[in-house]
Amino acid sequence: RVYRDDIGRNAVDAFRVNVIHARQQVRSPVTNIARTSFFHIKRANIWLAAVTRQNVNAAMVFEFLLKMCDVMQSYFGKISEENVKNNFVLIYELLDEILDFGYPQNTDTGILKTFITQQGVKSQTKEEQSQITSQVTGQIGWRREGIKYRRNELFLDVLEYVNLLMSPQGQVLSAHVAGKVVMKSYLSGMPECKFGINDKITMESKGKSSTMDDPTRSTGKTSIAIDDCQFHQCVKLSKFESEHSISFIPPDGEFELMRYRITKDISFPFRIIPLVREVGRTKMEVKVVLKSNFKPSLIGQKIEVRIPTPLNTSGVQLICMKGKAKYKASENAIVWKIKRMAGMKETQLSAEIELLQTDAKKKWNRPPISMNFEVPFAPSGLKVRYLKVFESKLNYSDHDVIGAVHWAKRPLRDPVLATATTTNTARRLRERDKTFPKCIFLLIFPTTNAECFIISSR
Repeated sequence: RVYRDDIGRNAVDAFRVNVIHARQQVRSPVTNIARTSFFHIKRANIWLAAVTRQNVNAAMVFEFLLKMCDVMQSYFGKISEENVKNNFVLIYELLDEILDFGYPQNTDTGILKTFITQQGVKSQTKEEQSQITSQVTGQIGWRREGIKYRRNELFLDVLEYVNLLMSPQGQVLSAHVAGKVVMKSYLSGMPECKFGINDKITMESKGKSSTMDDPTRSTGKTSIAIDDCQFHQCVKLSKFESEHSISFIPPDGEFELMRYRITKDISFPFRIIPLVREVGRTKMEVKVVLKSNFKPSLIGQKIEVRIPTPLNTSGVQLICMKGKAKYKASENAIVWKIKRMAGMKETQLSAEIELLQTDAKKKWNRPPISMNFEVPFAPSGLKVRYLKVFESKLNYSDHDVIGAVHWAKRPLRDPVLATATTTNTARRLRERDKTFPKCIFLLIFPTTNAECFIISSR
């Protein structure tokens, strides 16, 4: 889709030749070709790219591309070549509605679905048209009026991604937690929600810090230092600054209430200790020790450790105390899988790697070990204390709402490098349960001078 005359359709051909069919894999997400910048991401076998000749905010462009992926997924599910071909008319409609002359205007799926549907569009009365207009331009544009459910439900996912850089000696070089709170709201009417996390929150920004005490609790033992956070547009920021509580009228369906980043006082669920010994030029011995650092009452699941091997590996002999391990030659990695592992436990894997003799004198630069797992444990220490729901017209509250809380965390990299992820398993909250959490974050884009198009890798 071309919005302005400064970018020609030959940009698609240039992108296909220099990026998609390049002889060497293009690792950078930004490619410059003949004074033209291509910002691109890939989903399955589909490339999404934004093109510009001007100096634009790269982070904002990538936020838009990622949000475009979310919008398409909400309409037709998985982004694949077949789905794109079957829904190309719908995609053009979405692009025309989301972008105005190449400038992002509206990426809220809740609003988009009020006037762009996958079914046939029927003629609308003046009342229905004015209702859509008032929703888009009104004070609460993210939620339409008249929503009704037979049963009011709320679901919450707390997802934390731990990025850890560790030396081979076990010293933490850098670490931070990138977390988000995702909410699924199936509530009738126009409910007002209010929720609180830790008793004390320290917001640190540009060298300044301020402590916010939760007014709903007189005594608080836990605290959390948040470096930065972002909220969905539905959050009333004035109340957050004055009352230190998060109040909002939620959109209908699934959305992100909050994103945050934490760099202090992080608890790492696992620790990986790699030991490598070279036996001549044709053999290498590797030993990897895995330790779980969480409580014994908790169980880690779906644990997968990926240990890179040299490119000239000819064979691998493996011995593991727990789980199953397999060498994948196509990926140049040993994949070690453990179904379940309790807290405060230790296990190890030993590998004897046979190498082909080469003339290369350059020493093998060991890539990081990566790890994926699911654990009902929050490395940042974030805790959801309460959630209150109130709807004045329909006269219901959080006591009449059914919901579930899911905790999640994700990957861990190590030897030399480690990245961690975790997934907090579900904890059911039944009717009249008074401990209920919520949060959200949404993307609001400033103007950009980037053109957008979608092409298949085929």
